[in-house]
Amino acid sequence: MQLRTVWLIHRAGSQAALRQARRSAEQLRQQGARVAVAMSGANVNPFPGLLAHEGELPDLAVVLGGDGTVLGAARHLGPLGVPILCFNVGGHFGFLTHERKLMHTAEPAGSPENLWQRLRDDRFALERRMMLEAHVEDGDEVHLALNDFYLRPGQDELSPTCVLELEIDGEVVDQYRGDGLIISTPTGSTGYSMAAGGPILHPGIDAIVVNPICPMSLSSRPVVVPPRSQLAIWPLGEASRRVRLWKDGAHATHLEPGERCIVQRSHHQALLVVLEQSPSYYRTLTRKLHWAGNLTAGEPSPN
Repeated sequence: MQLRTVWLIHRAGSQAALRQARRSAEQLRQQGARVAVAMSGANVNPFPGLLAHEGELPDLAVVLGGDGTVLGAARHLGPLGVPILCFNVGGHFGFLTHERKLMHTAEPAGSPENLWQRLRDDRFALERRMMLEAHVEDGDEVHLALNDFYLRPGQDELSPTCVLELEIDGEVVDQYRGDGLIISTPTGSTGYSMAAGGPILHPGIDAIVVNPICPMSLSSRPVVVPPRSQLAIWPLGEASRRVRLWKDGAHATHLEPGERCIVQRSHHQALLVVLEQSPSYYRTLTRKLHWAGNLTAGEPSPN
């Protein structure tokens, strides 16, 4: 990989991420790279400015933060084919990030173990992650998500429930009465969908998870549908029962009763750089979710 231009995106509100971004920027500039440093957060979106003023796309975007920072980068850089290298600096779960110790930026420039030299030597892998896209029918704006879309009631002063009708490939499947509906990728299956009782899907599986949030019917259960499925969701009820569409936890738009939201697989993919030689999704689950198995057993079984 050539490192002529690198964007360093650090999590807003994290001094550790800011310090690491400055150190990395200094190292890269000493090696002749052009570097842009920007902050990203719930209320800070650096990508329109970077795309407008930098003049060219970067060879690599390094994200220093947690999963939320990665998701924001993926929504903007996935459609542009920019590889994203993520480190958990100041984040929480970090399902999508490398451990900070893998940066190895303390190694001398030119050393085989120096992070930037590893990248120049092509000692990494690229992983393509499925994304979803959504738009309101007859609307112009298309929204992207790496984790999920979800629809929830949009009026704080009303009861926090709604009725959503779901159509899959032209066939009405169910009417969900409850707190909302989550449409998730395999990547997002360990996020809000998992918290709402949905299944965990390996990211190597291409599928879409449909998961109701606190449904008022025991028959409303999570389902997994093929990746080519087209989902249409629309709110029912009075005009005051509008709902909000969220993308990866960020607000996307509103839907009035009767307006249809179309959700389907995007032809764009997030391009994630993988440094580990033998990455294990199951090891990540065990570590991040604190799976302990039999707490009385001090050692794994010989099986």
